[in-house]
Amino acid sequence: MTSVRIGAGQGFYGDVITAAVDMARLGGVRYMAFDALAELTLAILQKDRQRDAHLGYARDLPAAMRVLLPLCRQQGIRLITNAGGLNPPGAAAQVVQVARELRLRGLRVATVTGDDLLGRLDALRAGGADLRHAQTGAPFEAIADRLVFANAYLGARPIVDALAQGAHVVVAGRVADSALFLAPAVFELGWAWDDWDRLAGGTVMGHLLECSGQATGGNFGGWQTVPDPWRLGYPLAEVYDDGRCVISKPPGTGGLVTFDTVREQLLYEVHDPARYMAPDVVVDFTTVRLHDLGGDRVLVEGATGRRRPDHLKAVLGYHAGWMGEGRIGYCWPDALAKARRAAQILQHRFEMAGVRCEEVRVEYQGVDSLHGPLSPPPADDLAEVYLRVAVRTRTQEDAARVARELPYLGLNGPPGIGGYGGITPPRELLGLWPVLIPRGMVEPAIQVVVEEVG
Repeated sequence: MTSVRIGAGQGFYGDVITAAVDMARLGGVRYMAFDALAELTLAILQKDRQRDAHLGYARDLPAAMRVLLPLCRQQGIRLITNAGGLNPPGAAAQVVQVARELRLRGLRVATVTGDDLLGRLDALRAGGADLRHAQTGAPFEAIADRLVFANAYLGARPIVDALAQGAHVVVAGRVADSALFLAPAVFELGWAWDDWDRLAGGTVMGHLLECSGQATGGNFGGWQTVPDPWRLGYPLAEVYDDGRCVISKPPGTGGLVTFDTVREQLLYEVHDPARYMAPDVVVDFTTVRLHDLGGDRVLVEGATGRRRPDHLKAVLGYHAGWMGEGRIGYCWPDALAKARRAAQILQHRFEMAGVRCEEVRVEYQGVDSLHGPLSPPPADDLAEVYLRVAVRTRTQEDAARVARELPYLGLNGPPGIGGYGGITPPRELLGLWPVLIPRGMVEPAIQVVVEEVG
């Protein structure tokens, strides 16, 4: 039976490079995919682009390519990444520059564009696209004058086109996470774009690989049992032409691959298991079957799919105000009571200073900062508690006033300050606005450009 071996090289912007090196050296893979983007990442990259129009891509990409390109060129491994973020051409240019410095002549670098919708929103609206918030139904006009980016989630097809043109490295922008891994399976195994069950199997495979070590012991409920977690081997898949795959990891690396690690990742970020909507197929996760083969190998089979959605998801980012934030700690006795009193004092001080707060967030770290109202009350007096107060304001000036009010507590608030967590300078907040856009309005603008290093 024909198969292809695909490995995970990255699960987020800022991920370590060591696991990707282990994958390239030990995994025996033909492809490695690097998932660098999340909605939060787009917001980070937009702030980079605001400071320098040449940025907007994952800035760790050139350093990673400097390490990986010689090794992967030698091993015949092709690389796929969405680290292009908001500026795929800029990111691809960095890869080409690194390849030139390393004298990797003949390396072919593909750039995938077409996900950026910011300059096309008026035309899309004129053509009938509905830009209301996909979940709340709120009108687009609420954020229309505050937009800073707008990107659609593309599928695997343009990556397959790039591979068909001989690309050794494919640099894309906002491509759906699992599509990065689905693409080489489609390309190598010759799957048709309407072979819904095989596409479903490939999408499940990609979903299992997209989050780096989460399928091999990272974020695992049985974390106590994970061997050598300081060197987790990232997951790889042997994908068969019938849509099945076997999930494993590079030999000699830490972590583990079991029924439990794989099933936890299978359900990660899945809202409706019977209708998981990806750009290329709608997957029914309820038909998937996992078989623990032992030896860090799990067989995944049975995925079924239905026709791809008529719409593509897009995320619009907009300016959502400014955040001012400060922390201060209180020690025993009555640590929590002191922190609560300090929060009351601060909120009164904000009112006296005329700070126009659209939202105020008060947390007692060590008590409720993670679980909020679900947190059980402390059983006894705590040794220490940190108060965190964050405000959202319309203006940077209002957010900056937090810094001027927090020091008041030093000599004028409750006694027993046990630590000063510091004041965060005002930060711009970016909101996210999901929409659904007919794919026929997006896909004609997709382009794949391949450059060969001379």
